Amino acid sequence: MARHLITSALPYINGIKHLGNMVGSMLPADVYARFLRQTGRETLYICATDEHGTPAELAAKEAGLPVDVFCAQQHEAQKAIYDGFALSFDYFGRSSSPENREITQHFARQLQKNGFIEERAIRQVYSLADGRFLPDRYIVGTCPHCGYDKARGDQCENCTRVLDPTDLIDARSAISGSSDLEVRETKHLFLLQSKLQGEVEAWIDEHGKDWPVLASSIARKWLTEGLNDRAITRDLDWGVPVPEDTWPELAAEGKVFYVWFDAPVEYLGATKEWADQAPESRDWKSWWYQAEDVRYTQFMAKDNVPFHTVMFPATEIGTREPWKKVDYVKAFNWLTYYGGKFSTSQKRGIFTDAALEILPADYWRYFLIANAPESDDTSFTWEHFTTSVNKDLADTLGNFVNRVLSFSRKRFGDEVPAGSEAGEAEAALGREIAQLLGEYEEHMEALQFRKAAQALRALWSAGNAYLETKAPWLEIKTDPDGAALTLRTAMNLIHLYSVVSEPFIPASAAAMRSAFALENDTRTWVTADEAMSLSFVPAGTAFTVPPVLFAKITEDDLAAYRERFGGGEEAA
Repeated sequence: MARHLITSALPYINGIKHLGNMVGSMLPADVYARFLRQTGRETLYICATDEHGTPAELAAKEAGLPVDVFCAQQHEAQKAIYDGFALSFDYFGRSSSPENREITQHFARQLQKNGFIEERAIRQVYSLADGRFLPDRYIVGTCPHCGYDKARGDQCENCTRVLDPTDLIDARSAISGSSDLEVRETKHLFLLQSKLQGEVEAWIDEHGKDWPVLASSIARKWLTEGLNDRAITRDLDWGVPVPEDTWPELAAEGKVFYVWFDAPVEYLGATKEWADQAPESRDWKSWWYQAEDVRYTQFMAKDNVPFHTVMFPATEIGTREPWKKVDYVKAFNWLTYYGGKFSTSQKRGIFTDAALEILPADYWRYFLIANAPESDDTSFTWEHFTTSVNKDLADTLGNFVNRVLSFSRKRFGDEVPAGSEAGEAEAALGREIAQLLGEYEEHMEALQFRKAAQALRALWSAGNAYLETKAPWLEIKTDPDGAALTLRTAMNLIHLYSVVSEPFIPASAAAMRSAFALENDTRTWVTADEAMSLSFVPAGTAFTVPPVLFAKITEDDLAAYRERFGGGEEAA
């Protein structure tokens, strides 16, 4: 059986991320990793903060802190948020780690050895006001392709086109805001992607045919336009330094590697961190080197696709070493806020720390995955969020759990009642649950998260339909044993829900499971046969009624959220 390696795009270190960032990478990766673990697959989920490059230096400067101190603080702040969202990383590392430095420098030496790195003199923007060369992200201006006036020197955030700083219109320094710029000559290392284009194309032809259209189309667009040789060093104070033993002159000048050269290597670096910091022996390299038994899935938003599907595979290929390359790229479109883009830099939309302040993580986890921007951009509105929480979580699941357990305790005490033998209604319910569970598993295996959420919702709805049909509150008046059977069956559904809902709503799933005093309850998944029998919780098992799983969002709540975060035209 294949081992499963999962990575989600590294969040930048410069501040707490918004919900669009969460649903575009880390959250779906977590849902998938949880599902794989539950269904018995050996799984390693790796992520890290991306700490190098211009965003880190600029954010540290704005905060008035040394960049290393700023990054250490922000790493802990981000990790606390991700813990709050119950993201089940096996390891959450840092791209500034010694491990990443070691592996990045190794990759560079191998590429140099194989003739895929070349030192070139180039003309680069120099800021007279700042007295330094400006790396691409230190330059902002208007995109020549779409007219966006806050484009960076490496990529336009609006249209995602890759840029050269000299392409920008009305360019200015991101440090001082000065437009007193000139072009001077300096030396940098270039990755000769043009020499690797044929091999990258062949690799994508073989491995990319099953990727989502979003991922494969972006990769092929880059290849169609032709791979240009790309500068992979920058003039920065913070980053993975160029190794002195290979490029002494550039090392003496303080050159560091471009953030998009070292950041993908951090997937390997963080895996090595995971091994190095463990008390027991772990073989990190078996996940990445000659790892024929590993299936590697990456999760990312569409703006990260080119670097992961073209540039990093070219880097790996160029080392001429058998490093593991991605098998499946799960790419996402944008989550928008009332039609306008969530933006970290412009502080527009709901940020993850604020989200956790107002509601528990499971509310957000469920809504975001159930509305994941898989095939197209998805717009977040408070109205849609409220309807989804109230209908799906509070009414369909939460109310089912509460009324079943509360009514049973009131009429039969604090133990699961026995009642009569299961009849045709229970057999039909079992068949329906098994079918829906099969659909849920199928969609999860295919990484179709919205469809998986629909199947999960249908599982919850099946319990409500059964309860309405049997109506134990009426049944108990004429057939107490029949009512007991109905409630026992419903309690078995609650336990099933606690198992299969765990990837989406882990805290609520744990609360449902803990309602039953089952010894050695180590079940991780439910088979079709088990689903049909609905016999997880035997009669006589003690139970408690947990607190309300999901409180409804009221009109007053909704008004308060709109006032705090905006909603409607002013948010677009």
